[in-house]
Amino acid sequence: MPMTSEKFVDVGGIRTRYFEKGTGEPVVLFHGGNFGSNTSADSADDWDSNFDDLARRYRVFAIDKLGQGYTDNPKTDDDYTMHAVVQHAWQTLRVLGLEAVHLVGHSRGGYLTCKLTVEHPELVKTCTIVDSNTCAPGTGRNELVFQGIPEPRLSRESQRWVLETYSYNKKVVTESWLDALVKIANRPEYKAAVERMIGKGYTVTKFLPRLLADKEEMFRRIQAFGIQRPTLLIWGYNDPTATLEHSMGLYRIIAEKERRTRLHYFNECGHFSFREHPERFNEVLHNFIQNP
Repeated sequence: MPMTSEKFVDVGGIRTRYFEKGTGEPVVLFHGGNFGSNTSADSADDWDSNFDDLARRYRVFAIDKLGQGYTDNPKTDDDYTMHAVVQHAWQTLRVLGLEAVHLVGHSRGGYLTCKLTVEHPELVKTCTIVDSNTCAPGTGRNELVFQGIPEPRLSRESQRWVLETYSYNKKVVTESWLDALVKIANRPEYKAAVERMIGKGYTVTKFLPRLLADKEEMFRRIQAFGIQRPTLLIWGYNDPTATLEHSMGLYRIIAEKERRTRLHYFNECGHFSFREHPERFNEVLHNFIQNP
């Protein structure tokens, strides 16, 4: 079902969209992807299969990351980096007055939650990383998996192909989800981000080099000091891009110094484990939050 209770907040001059519902301990959901992606226009709408059910137990937030969904693009060209995305997320939590939060991040949002936990443990109660080759050691497989992506990019059928290729069960790619992502991809702001990331080459000149350097620094801190918070890794056993090797590599790095680390696999499940098994995913997350 499409998500409701849409809200906006100013975060350092960036108009930021988020959804909020429920009462109780705060659970904050961060979606995957990045601004200017020409494969799919991910947003907080990715969580529409989980949001309402989680809100029966928690005060749940789903936030559009910097330059995605209906959140403004970065202010300057130098901010087309994951570093800026992480800083925007941290500032959003502060503006919303949130602390002791249960962070949940998917794919590139999983890197965001891990990085936030390492840099600002005082704000985080638990950290959950979902199907994230961005966060894991090793080389991602996105380029191999998406070699046959249909043109034109970001059209309805092209995004459908991408999401279905990611997924073990293609039925999770609903028409309402596609409606939301196609509408976002057609926004002038999103097209402007695509022009910078793809047209001007910021993906290879700014985004990926800074991400690699920041990721290596994050791993050094985890290996030296530990992540310092209970951490759950949730993975789809059949994920074509975030592989089992990625999950075990990340688990080893975190678990070496954090005994409260868990790894949960969903069988017959691709990259969007939270959409393919929403009820079970929510239950696994709930059990972890209650008994970290």
